[in-house]
Amino acid sequence: MSNVTLFNESNALSTLFAGVESNIATTVGGSASTNRRISIKGGVFREILNGKEVNVSEERAMNVAIINASKLSRMYFEGTYTEGVVLKPTCWSSDSQTPDQSVPADQKQASRCNDCKHNIKGSGANGGRSCRFQQRLAVMLEGNIEKKEVYQLTLPATSLFGDGEKGKLPFHAYVRYIGAHNSRVEAIITEMRFDTSSPTPKLVFKPVRALDDAEAQVVVEMIKAPETIKAVTLNVSQMDGVIPASKDNELFEKPLLPKKEVAPAPAEEVEEPKLKVSKKSAAPADAPADLADVMAGWDD
Repeated sequence: MSNVTLFNESNALSTLFAGVESNIATTVGGSASTNRRISIKGGVFREILNGKEVNVSEERAMNVAIINASKLSRMYFEGTYTEGVVLKPTCWSSDSQTPDQSVPADQKQASRCNDCKHNIKGSGANGGRSCRFQQRLAVMLEGNIEKKEVYQLTLPATSLFGDGEKGKLPFHAYVRYIGAHNSRVEAIITEMRFDTSSPTPKLVFKPVRALDDAEAQVVVEMIKAPETIKAVTLNVSQMDGVIPASKDNELFEKPLLPKKEVAPAPAEEVEEPKLKVSKKSAAPADAPADLADVMAGWDD
């Protein structure tokens, strides 16, 4: 499908989306856990249900409808990483500007995030910041949109920022690209693909097609649904016992978690589900060199 056709079709859905505020466009211009989420740990897509990994896909790409997004948030973990340890961050921010009110006073690292020593490049692993940016998305899987199942996907900073090159667009550049064509991300099926040139899990994005009318009706209904809002809301109090640090390595190249006085997470007494592993693997195709040509090679 050409870019002209795709954007014409997505723009034709404007009547359905009229009056529905776009959280995605506003959050990139500038949380509670869900029972369903997609992890990108290890450079593969992992389906997590109620804290349990139940499906692993070896596909390099996944098509989704992105229906909502949080503001940029930050998390800082003090100490050194310990495999398997479950712990809350030391300090965190749901708007990337100031520590949350829920952060204990003796754990707040600064009154403003911009003034914090952990916001300085080089304060963390691999020359990065020790307090890391992240952003939560609420997505539905292509082919299952009618089920109204909303997944939380947390993107690390490497998947968020930058201008993109050779057609590989980080999330914020992707949203701007869609907006430049007078369309909106919610009206489009998006391909998320692992950037295999990155040493850590990193996703890049491209538009695939406009939603059909039935899909668009569901997306409009689900944009503000309780499970969608839950997926994009930061709520650190629900992290313990639900999201082990070892399950969220995609957020931090080397997560920084305290070693002291931390007991391993208690063993589950229920039988672990058997993972369903897809054996298909699609090698990423070479992307076009210019941003304007991002979709030129996708014609039918």
